[in-house]
Amino acid sequence: MDKISASTVVRPVRVRGFEGFSRELQVEFFRKGIHIFIAVVPFLASLDITLTMAILGAGTIIYTYAEHLRIQGREIALISAMTSAASRPRDMGRFVLGPVTLGLGAMIALLLYPEPAASVAIYALAFGDGFSSIIGKMVGRWRIPLTGGKTLAGSAACFSAVFLVVLRLTGKPAVAALLGGAATLLEALPTGDLDNILLPVGTGFLASQLLVH
Repeated sequence: MDKISASTVVRPVRVRGFEGFSRELQVEFFRKGIHIFIAVVPFLASLDITLTMAILGAGTIIYTYAEHLRIQGREIALISAMTSAASRPRDMGRFVLGPVTLGLGAMIALLLYPEPAASVAIYALAFGDGFSSIIGKMVGRWRIPLTGGKTLAGSAACFSAVFLVVLRLTGKPAVAALLGGAATLLEALPTGDLDNILLPVGTGFLASQLLVH
């Protein structure tokens, strides 16, 4: 077996501001902080969707190139440091795919769906998936079978986050409940980093059907 270069391994990084938490929670806070930041996309798209798509595309390409270099043993200071801080143990020694699928998920939602379905899709990705992971790691005790370790607490957080966001956007409790339930089911599937695509595409499709003007 070839020896993996030390520079290709994602090394533990102390995340400032979260020293009182375990390494696992520090990683999750930092990782999902980046994840939740994708929620700015609908606002940016309302100003200039072409520019927003260009920013997302460029960011995804730059990150992919930086990760390719890291795997080869060459690091780009800021990007590689952020990758290390946001990497779980399963990411050791491999390409960290999450930021790529996150950017793609947001771009696909903007391409496929009109407003407000596109915003619902991206907010489900940002807040539903983001809070599900954080709450699940912090207080999750009861795991849901066949979900790859997802917890009841995390799923409840996902439903609540999407429900509240959709209710705020539409003022329709029944629609908010349906979309919250759909997002929760999609988030619970054991799809790994691909949930960053499946969640916004699936939730956005249902939103586009329920929110037809």
